[in-house]
Amino acid sequence: MSSESSDEIVDRVLARAGNQDQARISVFSSVRAQALSDDVAVTHDDSFDGQQQDLADRISLRRVQGLSTELEDVTEVEYRQVRLENVVLIGVYPKGQTEDGENSLRELAALCETAGARVLDGVIQMRPMPDPATYLGRGKTQELRDLVAALGADTVVADTELAPSQRRALEDEVKVKVIDRTAVILDIFSQHAKSREGKAQVELAQMQYMLPRLRGWGESMSRQAGGQVGSAGAGMGSRGPGETKIELDRRRINTRMAKLRKQIAAMKPARDTKRANRKRNAIPSVAITGYTNAGKSSLLNRITRAGVLVENALFATLDATVRQAKTADGRNYTLVDTVGFVRNLPHQLVEAFRSTIEEVADADLIIHVVDASHPDPASQIRTVRDVIGEADASDIPEQIVFNKSDLIDDNTRLLLRGLEPSALFASARTGEGIEDVLQTIADRIPTPDVPVVLVVPYDRGEVVSALHAKAVIDSTEYVEEGTLIHARVKKSDLPQFEQFIPA
Repeated sequence: MSSESSDEIVDRVLARAGNQDQARISVFSSVRAQALSDDVAVTHDDSFDGQQQDLADRISLRRVQGLSTELEDVTEVEYRQVRLENVVLIGVYPKGQTEDGENSLRELAALCETAGARVLDGVIQMRPMPDPATYLGRGKTQELRDLVAALGADTVVADTELAPSQRRALEDEVKVKVIDRTAVILDIFSQHAKSREGKAQVELAQMQYMLPRLRGWGESMSRQAGGQVGSAGAGMGSRGPGETKIELDRRRINTRMAKLRKQIAAMKPARDTKRANRKRNAIPSVAITGYTNAGKSSLLNRITRAGVLVENALFATLDATVRQAKTADGRNYTLVDTVGFVRNLPHQLVEAFRSTIEEVADADLIIHVVDASHPDPASQIRTVRDVIGEADASDIPEQIVFNKSDLIDDNTRLLLRGLEPSALFASARTGEGIEDVLQTIADRIPTPDVPVVLVVPYDRGEVVSALHAKAVIDSTEYVEEGTLIHARVKKSDLPQFEQFIPA
């Protein structure tokens, strides 16, 4: 692989990232203008997608390009925003995997933008394995150092997880902060988590990542108390190295991690109780899962008008959202919007967000949403199925839905149809294919199949309500003895209604 072709890859990634950034700025500006207008009313039409509720609040905290962080007047404090962090991307890919490397680097650029950074340039090295010392190798590391100095970059971001020794060696060479893909994902999660459980899970994952990467910086880390320290020395037998600053930090992190694990464990019973209530009421559960930014929340909003945050950014959704919906024949079911997955998702994040993945494992049907406009949807499908397998949910029925179908042409549709013959095509933005998705859900969730004829006294309205919630009502008549109902119920629910079956 020549250096010219590597530069071409970087140019394509940067061009795509720049276009996305401009589009996102345009969307943010319009939403902010709406949020600041006193006479803007939120309307619940088909285009309502949740932006009106949460997006303006998130934008108000976003870093913006070109604003100074220097204060000239104390009144500026309320309106000041932090400038964009300038980053340079680096990646090491085996020869012959140019396309995979380009897709991975493009995704890293999108991650950095979502975290609040501006991608300036990139350095790609084609070699079988990363250099164990400096990740890139000596020559490319020097090239990276010159590039960072010339561009005035603040941060270098590696496309794969760096070993602590590689990170230290790169920082010593380029003289700026060096982080990896995992650190960027953790930063996005920390910005987007809203619930108490979500924040605790993110903090735990951050500390698990941070613990082996603590680094001492010269004498500032030294907290040795050897010898007789002033008049406070305790004399013979007390002299020793003491506890260094880095050891103190490790102990504090371990203590905090233990506390967070207890907090998360204490939240589990409440979550299990809600899930048990849904199971006891025999309400089928449909989990919407898929790659990050595939349009899961948009699909949920289109079906239920849930008003969930929708943003053209990675990991906009971190907390599982449960909403109730009904089939055309009146059966209730729940839709669960889950956190999106991404390639090379850090293991500690998979563990920390086990509660969200549990919602997938307990579902009756998985709606696997795929971005039809993505250049490599097959790898997205593999990544999501790998995580579903880790959650022991591989045996749950799955329906692939290619979302954003309004952005693809007929040739792409044929290719995707060959990839997944049973898939559905839909667009949460235009409404195309949504009826097909709803009909598939109705056909594939558990259906009551035991026909019954009931006469319910007029003073037993709660029984009629239970029938509407749990059964399929075929017909209703009002007779002298009460309400005559022809319905279909589940075999497990039959004992609850047997007393109302006429002799």
